[in-house]
Amino acid sequence: MAAISTPICFSSLVIPCKTWKTNSSHLFLGKFAEPHANSFRNNPCSLLSAFSATRIQPHFTVKASSSSSVGSAEYTEEPVTKVKFQKSLNLPGYSSPLSLLGTGYREKVFAIIGVKVYAAGLYINQSILSKLNAWKGKGAANIQEDSSLFDTIYQAPSEKSLKIVLVRDVDGKTFWDALDDAISPRIRIPTPVDESALSTFRSIFQGRNLMKGTFIFLTWLDPSKMLVSISGDGLPSGVDATIESENVTFALYDVFFGGAPVSPSLKASVATGLATILK
Repeated sequence: MAAISTPICFSSLVIPCKTWKTNSSHLFLGKFAEPHANSFRNNPCSLLSAFSATRIQPHFTVKASSSSSVGSAEYTEEPVTKVKFQKSLNLPGYSSPLSLLGTGYREKVFAIIGVKVYAAGLYINQSILSKLNAWKGKGAANIQEDSSLFDTIYQAPSEKSLKIVLVRDVDGKTFWDALDDAISPRIRIPTPVDESALSTFRSIFQGRNLMKGTFIFLTWLDPSKMLVSISGDGLPSGVDATIESENVTFALYDVFFGGAPVSPSLKASVATGLATILK
C-alpha cells in the first residue's frame, strides 16, 4: 500500500506562551469530558509495571531530503506554520515505516489576535489498516462518530505516533500541568502503578524549558507500552521514558481520540484521512 501523503489540518493541545495571563492547563487541553469506557481500564490485573525513564539507544531515524517544497517526495509542509513533516518515519527494529496520516496546527485567539502554538502530525503503521476493513467505504462523518474504530486502532499491536512540534516557547511545568489535567480525570481509580507512572512522566518535564522547534514524540508501540521522546535540536537521539501503565497510555490516547476528544478537529482530520484510504 502506498504511503499516505495528503496533509490534513487539525487542532490538538493548546500550548500557551509563558507570558500569557490565563489558566494554562485549559489553554493546553481544555476541560475534560467523560470518555467512553474501555473494558481493560477497570481491571487492575491488566496493568503492567511502572515505566522507567532510563535512556536507551536512538529510536528515530528519517531519510534526509534536499526538497523542502509543499508536497515534496519525502516531506509535507504544514502550510500555516511552515513546519515540515516527513511522509515516512522509520523506527529501528520494525520492518515497516510509519506513514503520515495528516498535519495540522493549533491557534488560540486572545483579544481577537490569533496565536499559533504548535504543529502536529499523526503517523501510523499501515498494518493497522488491515484491521479496519469493516469501515471501508464509510465517510469521514460516520468514521468520526464510531468510537469503536478508534478503539480498534488503539488495541492494534502496531505503532502509532503523534509528533508535536512547538512553534512557541513554553516551560516544561506548564506543559506537564496541562497534560496532567487531561490525563488524571480519565483514570478513575489510580493504582500504585499508575501513580508511579505519572510521577515519572512528570519528572521528564519539570525544570525543562521547551523552546520553539522542540519535538515531542508520543509513540504507542502496543496497548500496554508508549514511548516519550523530546528533543530541542531535531529528531530525538533517544527515548526519555517508556510507559507501561495501560491506564496511563490509554488515558493519553483518549485525550486525542476518545469519545470526548479535547480537540474535535484533530479527530475529524484523522477520520477524513482514514475515509480517504479506506475507500
